[in-house]
Amino acid sequence: MPSLITSSAKAGKETLASVVYDQLRQDILTVAVPAGSKLNIRELCERFSVGLSPVREALSRLSMEKLVSQVDHRGFTVAPLSEADLDDLTRARCAIDGMALRQSMEAGEAAWEEQLLLSYHRLSRTPRFGAEGSPTRSPIWEEAHRNFHRALVAGCGSRWLETVSGQLFEAAERYRHLARRGGATRVNDDEHRPIMEAALAHEVDHAVDLLSRHYERTADLVKLVLRDPGATKTVVPK
Repeated sequence: MPSLITSSAKAGKETLASVVYDQLRQDILTVAVPAGSKLNIRELCERFSVGLSPVREALSRLSMEKLVSQVDHRGFTVAPLSEADLDDLTRARCAIDGMALRQSMEAGEAAWEEQLLLSYHRLSRTPRFGAEGSPTRSPIWEEAHRNFHRALVAGCGSRWLETVSGQLFEAAERYRHLARRGGATRVNDDEHRPIMEAALAHEVDHAVDLLSRHYERTADLVKLVLRDPGATKTVVPK
């Protein structure tokens, strides 16, 4: 009987840690908690109405994902954002996702093609924003966007490429949301359709090039906000 109580208590702590982790992670990815912000453990305990253990566990998991930095004897802070890190991240995404997309097209599985087409259809039919006139992005669109990028590489046949691609996507989300919150917009931002069409046509080099340019344009948009956070930015696709 004591072992059951211990297991139950452990499961409860893990559940609470997951709740804190999920919400805090979302706040960091959407830049609701800005880069460089200090994360006070006591304040987080009060916010989530939990003890120290779940908060520490959540922060530890976020540290492993490089979303939170821990400095000895100074506590936790949200990982910084910078042009240098963005450039490094963009190069990594172009390399990894380009390789995975290339392998997906070369494999040419019908199931992959169907899933890619379906994911684009859902993305294109989903409103980007919540209520009409609202500046808040729809969480349904955000999920459809994530699924589209996941579908692009899902036929590569490599679990590791898919895993790393997903990690890079999540890291890039902070930068994309920074640009969004900074008021940066594109004149015509449906860059997903030509990527999808080139991929389904098995135009390998063209599809990979379009995907790389998609990432690079997003990075250019983010840099405008990093350099001048207060200005309105509109970028015309090249």
